Amino acid sequence: MSPRAAWRLESLGFTQVYDYGPGKTDWLAAGLPREGEASSIPLAGDIVRDVATCRPYEMLSAVRARLGGDVATCVVVNDAGIVVGLLRRSQLESEEEAIVERVMEPGPTTVRASELLADLVGRMQRARVRRILVTTPEGSLIGMLDREEAGDLVGEHSHPAS
Repeated sequence: MSPRAAWRLESLGFTQVYDYGPGKTDWLAAGLPREGEASSIPLAGDIVRDVATCRPYEMLSAVRARLGGDVATCVVVNDAGIVVGLLRRSQLESEEEAIVERVMEPGPTTVRASELLADLVGRMQRARVRRILVTTPEGSLIGMLDREEAGDLVGEHSHPAS
């Protein structure tokens, strides 16, 4: 918000006025709440699901024990919550006794929460990607987006019920 707008709000009696320096684009990319007409347009951050996480320095056996057998993916995050890798089912099911960092896939593909869902679904279909991680601009995990679920939402939005 510009300093003039902040001053005007304060002059009108608002007491909790903040200046978000990075701006609106960063706010939306971080998956923070939005309002107004544009809030009805589906974005990637609208339908993310929680996903299991682990740390690079954990032992695979400890991760397997903690997650159980039903988890297909574990996102590797550092102590600050930044995405650094991905463990897929094959790594999680292996009997190998290693630290996560040694067997993870480093630097998985991510998108921002502000991605237009329709555009993202189209790209995912063309690339045959079933799921994708959604992060903040700083790389902090927000969640995982499933292409099929996202496609359903896009379809509902483009053909609203009468």
